[in-house]
Amino acid sequence: MIRTLILTMILAFGLTTANAQTKGDWYVGTGDIANVAWTDWSVSPTLGYGVTDNLMVGLSLSQADSTVDMEMNFHARYFYMGYFAYASTEGLDTETLCLGVGKLFTIRKGVYVDPKIVYNTGEKTTNLTLGFGLKF
Repeated sequence: MIRTLILTMILAFGLTTANAQTKGDWYVGTGDIANVAWTDWSVSPTLGYGVTDNLMVGLSLSQADSTVDMEMNFHARYFYMGYFAYASTEGLDTETLCLGVGKLFTIRKGVYVDPKIVYNTGEKTTNLTLGFGLKF
């Protein structure tokens, strides 16, 4: 309930702000913070780079707990008219591909949130995710 309210407020605020991706931009942030129980809270650092004016590629690290190995996930975003198409893999495994669409909203200069709808082909689930970070 609270997550839905927060996402609605962010989307309403962000409809008035457009943000384009530019070649040479760096993105440092988190992965999904919306689909995690408070008891399972963890941070998945994410790093991305704008290779062209419309394409950003990156990677993120995640580790559920100290009993499992750390995972490196690769992702890409293609920006078009203020929105982006999203694709990510878990490591180099293309059988578990995540595909989605979203929008990058600038809250303050260099600070962003990025809500997106993501379909996981391995788990056959659709989720609303939310990340945030810095763009410079």
